[in-house]
Amino acid sequence: MSLKKEIERRRTFAVISHPDAGKTTLTEKLLLFGGAIHVAGAVKSNKIKKTATSDWMEIEKQRGISVATSVMGFDYDAHKINILDTPGHQDFAEDTFRTLTAVDSVIVVVDVAKGVETQTRKLMEVCRMRNTPVMIFVNKLDREGRDPFEILDELEEELKINVRPLSWPIEMGERFKGVYNLHRNSLDLYKPSKQVVTESIHLDIDAAELNQHLGASLSDKLRDDLELITEVYPEFDRETYLAGNLAPVFFGSALNNFGVKELLDCFVEIAPSPRPIEAIEREVDPYEKDFSGFVFKIHANMDPNHRSRIAFVKICSGRFERNVNYKHVRFNRMMRFSSPTAFMAQKKEIMDEAFAGDIVGLPDTGNFKIGDTLTSGEELHFKGLPSFSPEMFKYIENADPMKSKQLQKGVEQLMDEGVAQLFTNQFNGRRIIGTVGQLQFEVIQYRLLHEYGAQCRWEPINLYKACWIESDHPSELEEFKKRKYQYMAHDKEGRDVFLAESNYILMMAQQDFKNIRFHFSSEY
Repeated sequence: MSLKKEIERRRTFAVISHPDAGKTTLTEKLLLFGGAIHVAGAVKSNKIKKTATSDWMEIEKQRGISVATSVMGFDYDAHKINILDTPGHQDFAEDTFRTLTAVDSVIVVVDVAKGVETQTRKLMEVCRMRNTPVMIFVNKLDREGRDPFEILDELEEELKINVRPLSWPIEMGERFKGVYNLHRNSLDLYKPSKQVVTESIHLDIDAAELNQHLGASLSDKLRDDLELITEVYPEFDRETYLAGNLAPVFFGSALNNFGVKELLDCFVEIAPSPRPIEAIEREVDPYEKDFSGFVFKIHANMDPNHRSRIAFVKICSGRFERNVNYKHVRFNRMMRFSSPTAFMAQKKEIMDEAFAGDIVGLPDTGNFKIGDTLTSGEELHFKGLPSFSPEMFKYIENADPMKSKQLQKGVEQLMDEGVAQLFTNQFNGRRIIGTVGQLQFEVIQYRLLHEYGAQCRWEPINLYKACWIESDHPSELEEFKKRKYQYMAHDKEGRDVFLAESNYILMMAQQDFKNIRFHFSSEY
């Protein structure tokens, strides 16, 4: 297959939502329909002691939530699908923001009873900034929820995007009969089944047999609803969708396999193949012959027995080949990778080649950090992978003096992953961990103990914000650092960080030192 054809058949997307909307369950069912797995793990069912394929970390299994983005690839209908299942919980939003830089489109999952929630709004803002094409899956139709037309109004208002239903539910809750597929003009009736894929019955909306399946009153209501949709909502236009201005909407129940196949079939047909990506130097086209890619995520201990780290690389252009020399731009040196891997969550297999749009895992002994670029030789720097200023801070202390090396290594590796940020106070040398949410402290403590055998304890510190500082006036910068000596720290890269105790102190510092720039994201 030619390079162009290989790249055209790629579909790389993220599944995003507020916690508990059913994002991980939907990912499971997409894998089930794609034949990548044969039995789905009921994510939160206690009866079935399986957990979701994409939630493979021990803490995820215990909590029933995703705390790290996982990558899964499979073939479906002549297309290569790469799914990134992201954490929904706001405490892990930074991982999700970075993941959105590595995808070409997004599926947003919305709970039919709860509608649009806070985290969905925030993630949608990131999609709008990047003009990422969005599809919406309204989930949990097997439970009672809000009227579908009311949900569509809320989606338009809250997510600031035009919508067009491409499937339509017939009743909901216990009365749920299935979905009408407007994209294919067919009716799909399902029997609820959490474990296996059920066959659907295809019927045209005007077919006489419709009444036999739905009864006369439901058939009439469905025809009226479809007529109203045609009058009220714009015709689906692929170009408008690709520009990020129109979101197709599907209804279903991921847990019971309702409406998922319609979503997947339409997705592979209309979703974008890899798109050009802006580097600082120039725009990089996916169809270029030369390879380029960037590290958007690092994960330590994917295999606890080997203490291994994996750098996740999004391929931006060309073809990546095993055992070929590529340039690590930050180090300005050539590197060869003998065991690049493809993923199915934690399961890995060595791959010989990969193409633009694919996600490759590279075994890492500490050579990579988030944002690093690999190329066939060209100097390229991809932008848009920030670390945001943390909102919660704690001192990290060693609870077991015999394990200080393990703690040191564990903290270093977990910080490289971007789960939190490490600051070293210049005044007393104490280490401070900054996160965007309380849950991250628990995850760090848990992983240090279970993956590194190190025990830590947290001590409180009263801080409002961490800001990176720089100035074109060296003398003023020195004066500032002297005056604020107790509140100055270095981040992992050795950059100056000001730790402000309150909003008032930060405002006063900005007022008193006009020539100093205060940054709330590490990418400046």
